[in-house]
Amino acid sequence: MEPRLKTLYKEKIFNDLKKKFNFKNVMMVPKIDKIVLSMGVGKAVQDKKKLESAVNELTTIAGQKAVKTKAKTSIASFKIRTGMEIGCKVTLRGNTMYEFLDRLINVSLPRVKDFKGVKDTGFDGRGNFSMGIVEHLIFPEIDFDKIDEIKGLNINIATTARKDEEAKALLEAFKMPFVKR
Repeated sequence: MEPRLKTLYKEKIFNDLKKKFNFKNVMMVPKIDKIVLSMGVGKAVQDKKKLESAVNELTTIAGQKAVKTKAKTSIASFKIRTGMEIGCKVTLRGNTMYEFLDRLINVSLPRVKDFKGVKDTGFDGRGNFSMGIVEHLIFPEIDFDKIDEIKGLNINIATTARKDEEAKALLEAFKMPFVKR
């Protein structure tokens, strides 16, 4: 069965964006390419179990196996050497990506305490959007009793849009709760 947001994109959002921006070619209409979830675990330098728990929790949130990431450069003040495992990430595409976006927008973000909306300052100028989540506990998949500490994570939504306004219109069509100014 096809995810709800993917069906919504095909049936409604695609045509709405095509009309709004007057695209002549259907390949110019923006779509979500991938979603990357990443978690930096600075305490992994002292305790490898912290990294393992982060990988397991990110795998649970994403519904797909997370991979460990390694440091690219050495930072003496943080006691980090090149090649040390200090984080994890998972890249979502296709149906898994749409299912995660649906859960993020409709289930997880409304669970944030005093939630007023997502700031629209996370666009990079090329149509990609990034946001940070302070507590990973907002995801219903995480069992509160089994976690050792609260972690944050980064969510990067890569789109095929060439401008930020096109990408924002795409995410707004998916009902991303941006802060009203």
